[in-house]
Amino acid sequence: MTLTGLHVPLITPFDGDGAVALDALASLARDLLDAGVTGLVALGTTAEPESLTEDERRAVLDTVGRVCRERRAPLTVGAHTAAALRGLADRTEVTAALTLVPPFVRPGEAGAVAHLAGLAAASPVPLIVYDIAPRTGQYLGAGSLRRLAAAPGIAGVKYAPGGINADTVALLAEPPAGFAVLGGDDPFVSPLLALGAHGAILATAHLVPDQFVGLVAAWRAGDVAAARAAGHRLAGLSAALLAEPNPTVIKAVLHARGRIPSPAVRPPLLPASAAAVAVATRRLDALGA
Repeated sequence: MTLTGLHVPLITPFDGDGAVALDALASLARDLLDAGVTGLVALGTTAEPESLTEDERRAVLDTVGRVCRERRAPLTVGAHTAAALRGLADRTEVTAALTLVPPFVRPGEAGAVAHLAGLAAASPVPLIVYDIAPRTGQYLGAGSLRRLAAAPGIAGVKYAPGGINADTVALLAEPPAGFAVLGGDDPFVSPLLALGAHGAILATAHLVPDQFVGLVAAWRAGDVAAARAAGHRLAGLSAALLAEPNPTVIKAVLHARGRIPSPAVRPPLLPASAAAVAVATRRLDALGA
C-alpha cells in the first residue's frame, strides 16, 4: 500500500450551542473531495478528539465514513491504542490509521519503533505513523523510520519533525520501497515534496484545497516552476493559519467564510485572536480566495 496525493485532517465543527455540527462536517468533507483532495482523515489531532465524548467520536466517524463511501475516497482515522485500532475492524471504508509516536513518555527510538510495530501487527488496517517530535517529545531518525518501513502493516509516515534536516535528506535520498512519506508540517511541505515526498496530510488545506492539490501534483509531475511558485504562496498562508494552536485559526476563518456555524473550540484550546484571524484572512485574500 503506497499513499499519495493530498489528505486533509478534518476539524470538528461545533454549532452555536457547542454540539458537534454533523451536517457542516459532511458538507466540509464533500467540498474538500470536490476540490480534488485524495482522501480525508477523521479524528486526527486537528479534530480535537480528546475533547469529544465517545458518542461524538462515533458520530464523527459515521458521518465522514458515509461521505467517503459515497465518493469512494480513502479514509484514515486517528487511532493510537490497540483498542482504538480494533474498533476500526468493521468499518470497511477505513483504509488506514494515523497513529502517534508514543507521546510524553519518551521511550527512546528503539522503544517507539517496537511499540508501533506491535500495534501494526495487531491492527486490522495499515498504520501511518505520525512523527511529530515537537509535540510528542520523541524524535525518530532516518534509521528508525527505515525500521518502521520494514515492519509489516506500516504503510507510511506523516512526517512533521519541525523542518528539513539531515535525517529528512537521508530518508528521501533512498526512500524505502512501498513506504509513503507524507508531509505533515504545513509550512515546510513544498521543500519536502521537492525532495521526493509522496504526498501530504495538511490541516491548512481546509482553505483553498484546490491550490494545495495543485502544489502536490506539480511537484509529483516535476513542474518545478509551478510548484515553487505555489509553494511560496501557500507557505505564508499555512504559517498564518498555524500562528496560534491548531485548529483555532482555521476554524475562525472557516466560520468567517460561512463554511461552519461557529468558530468554537473546546478546552484546553482558546478561540483564535482577532489579530491572527486578520493576518490569515489577508493571506487568503491574496490567494484570490
